[in-house]
Amino acid sequence: MSQRSIEQRRAFSLPNLLTYARILAVPLIVLCFFLEGRLQSSEFARWSALAIFLAASITDYFDGYIARVWKQTSNIGKMLDPIADKLLVATCLLLLAADTDRTIAGWTLWAAIIILCREILVSGLREYLAALKVSVPVTQLAKWKTTIQMVAIGFLLAGPAGDKIVPYVTETGIVLLWISALVTLYTGYDYFRAGLKHIIED
Repeated sequence: MSQRSIEQRRAFSLPNLLTYARILAVPLIVLCFFLEGRLQSSEFARWSALAIFLAASITDYFDGYIARVWKQTSNIGKMLDPIADKLLVATCLLLLAADTDRTIAGWTLWAAIIILCREILVSGLREYLAALKVSVPVTQLAKWKTTIQMVAIGFLLAGPAGDKIVPYVTETGIVLLWISALVTLYTGYDYFRAGLKHIIED
């Protein structure tokens, strides 16, 4: 069987199907905030978006785990997995900055901007280095950064709806978002330091 045929079969493997589901979760989360025909962060919108976000975040762990254990890694999976993560994070941050409750506002917008800018810059760096046949491995700290980021967004999606059940849900999300932003700055610097020598040599 040719390599092309193998890749075509792996495109519909379970790990890749989980990645596709995570991408599909992005417009569904947006739809939760627009169920009333306009951007509205009602309690139903928040809990619905949170449920979809949690399900999508769980697939982020299992698609990689299953791909490694079942030896079902594929080129399309390697390409789409980080894209799905970035789409999910960016969409949620933008929604939370634009919602009627202004969950992310004021100085906290800087934390969201730092996270978004880092993702764009690192993606550009990875694309450039890939053309040079240089891979930049994901560090353990970067994995922790992603985890903190996802937890922060989960708290912020619950937001005021969560505050009615447990105090300081929104505040906890904001603190975690800032921690994520600070770790993001460090890991971004780490990536650029690792890639800079290849850029200079080129």
